[in-house]
Amino acid sequence: MKTRAHATLLSPDAVIQLAVRFVAHRDRTIAQVEQFLTSRGVSPLQATHAIRRLSNLRYLDDVAYAQRWVERRLAARPMGQERLKAELQAKGVADSLAAQVIADAFRAVNEATLAQRVLKAAQRRGRRLTSTQVGRLLHQRGFAEETIDHVLMTFGMNKECVHEE
Repeated sequence: MKTRAHATLLSPDAVIQLAVRFVAHRDRTIAQVEQFLTSRGVSPLQATHAIRRLSNLRYLDDVAYAQRWVERRLAARPMGQERLKAELQAKGVADSLAAQVIADAFRAVNEATLAQRVLKAAQRRGRRLTSTQVGRLLHQRGFAEETIDHVLMTFGMNKECVHEE
């Protein structure tokens, strides 16, 4: 794998065009665009200017990105707040922003309801799960221990050795 020792000197317009092509494929965070540009040899200063320009044009907006991402993620694959936050952080969304967007999303949706959807989906696929397996599945999906306990009680399961770290 080649590494670039020196930043490539590109015109500001060329850097912006490079960034726009990257953003055109799908939603991106500011951190993702910055990483992409620097991986292409763009200087940090040029990357900052391009990001500022794209943000002013509303091509980049981490708040909107996080809101859309959480909405789509919960619809496609329900999960708990912990896992959502970790995935947003991995995409370069700031901790405080991720926490705020997730808190807003969970005002409209109940975490226990999402956990029940996960469990029902697993059961529809013909899986018969023990309480330990339910606990493990929900824990892997980032649900809080209180939520896991609630779901286990709702489905009449014992709380035997459910929580794993």
